[in-house]
Amino acid sequence: MKEALLGRSRDGLTSKAHLAADRKCRPICLVLTAGQAADSPPFLPVLEKVRARLPVGRPRTRPGAVAADKAYSSRANRSYLRKRYIKAVIPEKKDQAVNRKKKGSRGGRPTRRDVDLHKERNTVERLINKLKAWRGIATRYDKTPESYLAGLHLRASMIWITDLLKATG
Repeated sequence: MKEALLGRSRDGLTSKAHLAADRKCRPICLVLTAGQAADSPPFLPVLEKVRARLPVGRPRTRPGAVAADKAYSSRANRSYLRKRYIKAVIPEKKDQAVNRKKKGSRGGRPTRRDVDLHKERNTVERLINKLKAWRGIATRYDKTPESYLAGLHLRASMIWITDLLKATG
């Protein structure tokens, strides 16, 4: 059964794009959800779609670290990353920190902060700005989720091609 990718919001029917980017602000994978859906649940499907090709061998599916904003700081997301030995660079929400402190020693450890990786958390935001430089994506002219996702993939491939041309030329 196909999931409905158009969701109701204040502005009408919309879709929301969730994506992963590398350190050079290039898209690695895209997942589309309904517009009213929360941000945290698509975190795992996005990570499961990550495939980084290497010069030799099979693609790498486990990144060394994942940087995200506070919307993705749920306990389930953190435990998933911990089980796969992936460093989480996700700030803790204030209410989560308060609840953890209330539990005392049963609440667990506070999140560690890697300053160098924390500075790179804006790579996804910069990628979204690159995607939205294309007017069709910024204004959401496409009426169907399929055509919107196709536009996202087209713009993502254009970003990869221009980056490769810069590297070779």
